[in-house]
Amino acid sequence: MSSKQQTKYIFVTGGVLSSLGKGITAASIGTLLKHAGFRVGVLKLDPYINVDPGTMSPLEHGEVFVTKDGAETDLDLGHYERFLDSSLTQNNNFTTGQVYKTVIENERQGKYLGKTIQIVPHITNEIKERIVLAGEGKDILIVELGGTTGDMEGMPFLETIHQMKHELGKSELMNIHVTLLPYIRTAGELKTKPTQHSVQELRRLGITPHMLILRSEKRIPSDIKRKIAYSCDVDEDSVIEAVDAPTIYEVPLLFMAQDILEPIAKQLELGELKPNMQLWSDLVRKIIEPTKKTKIAFVGKYLDLKESYKSLTEALIHAGANLDTQVEIKWVDSEKIENNTAKQYLVDCDGVLVAGGFGERGVEGKIKAIQYARENKIPFLGICLGMQLAMVEFARHVLGISEATSMEFNPETKEPIIYLIDEFIDAAGAKQIRTITSPKGGTLRLGEYECHTLEGSKLREAYGSSTIYERHRHRYEANPIYRERLESNGMIVTGESDGLIEAVEIKDHPWFLGVQFHPEFTSRLQNPNPTILAFVKTALSHTDGAE
Repeated sequence: MSSKQQTKYIFVTGGVLSSLGKGITAASIGTLLKHAGFRVGVLKLDPYINVDPGTMSPLEHGEVFVTKDGAETDLDLGHYERFLDSSLTQNNNFTTGQVYKTVIENERQGKYLGKTIQIVPHITNEIKERIVLAGEGKDILIVELGGTTGDMEGMPFLETIHQMKHELGKSELMNIHVTLLPYIRTAGELKTKPTQHSVQELRRLGITPHMLILRSEKRIPSDIKRKIAYSCDVDEDSVIEAVDAPTIYEVPLLFMAQDILEPIAKQLELGELKPNMQLWSDLVRKIIEPTKKTKIAFVGKYLDLKESYKSLTEALIHAGANLDTQVEIKWVDSEKIENNTAKQYLVDCDGVLVAGGFGERGVEGKIKAIQYARENKIPFLGICLGMQLAMVEFARHVLGISEATSMEFNPETKEPIIYLIDEFIDAAGAKQIRTITSPKGGTLRLGEYECHTLEGSKLREAYGSSTIYERHRHRYEANPIYRERLESNGMIVTGESDGLIEAVEIKDHPWFLGVQFHPEFTSRLQNPNPTILAFVKTALSHTDGAE
């Protein structure tokens, strides 16, 4: 390892089109460097003007990932945490909107001494400061720039990277460009021209890539790699293929097989690198060739876009890998259950998972699914809204409160099993006030909170600890007024945080757990979340029992 204390930077850009896998590329390179003994940091730069993705539709932007300090961020931060097994903060993701907002506020306060505010140097300096902050205490910071080279919104970020190359020196910075190598079936050819044009555009902006990652659906012959190396002025050993893999967790291993670390070590003067990927490799093998299988019904409403549940589906993969089990997800649209019976969709499943979500659409179908799991003793996990609806279902069908509901769906309800508390202390320790009319952004309970688990509960058993820390993203809370009636009829509160209900279980059920927090946000391939691991383990025993 380098004896120098200065942070080195790897910038990952993308060309031709979006969704090429820049996030997986950045996370995979970070994983290899971490397993080679470096302190690795990651940063996502988002060129859009939104201050954060918190109010963006999942259909627009995929999942909103929540960091432990309560920042609503891009879903790529989820990939970083899952690959690097580390917890990130608001410093690991920022948007164009945040940069401009800060610069304008500084200008209003007179911090620029009356200067004319311009993209260079004011916007680029703000970007630079944030990049340096994210790299503090790290040997290497991997910076992923969202969007595609040539996008208008991304120009200030590219200009900043260009400036940093001159300020830091050659061996302190590396540019990696991810691009597409399309396969034209009728011609039977892989086409290199889009990559050449993308690199030309990058060079026109003052950035010369040191390495190219080529996304392709087919293996790339050596003569085409050589052609790209020559035409793009990149060393041949720095042209790396990224073919479609059976699991994203195999990507670091595929990169390692191509000796990707050699040109990285050479450019950044890191010395010889030998990552120990044995445990990782074992887990990947169990994802690709598991010896056991279980089927989970995933009941939700954003099923057309699986990306909106990315952390949760990945958490199920982590649990499966650690149990040598294929977790088959059966996607069940909750609106379809509303118009039919739950049984026809859930009868062949070993576990029922009701995920989080906002809004009233599909809620009655989710309640039917919960009732089916409760009455038929099928392992059940309810997350966030899933827990709240489990309480509503129990209140309606066990306590006989037919009008039981959430104030989210009926603000005037006389039976608010789920209600909106006026104030709470947020993850930063500040008091937050929220009402029905509060803006949607910034009034959620966000980030990591302490939760105390009940002795003898499934929750305590899963974590093996009386105090746990999990992340939240919700506005409404379980109403403690109903607690005594729920508990006297068999629904027990097994997790609490400062008087707030964090988890509920049902006594006479093999495994029924609802949690207010989002366990999927802290799940990693090498460190699966205990709640989800326990759920999959129970579903697996349900499978065995059925056979």
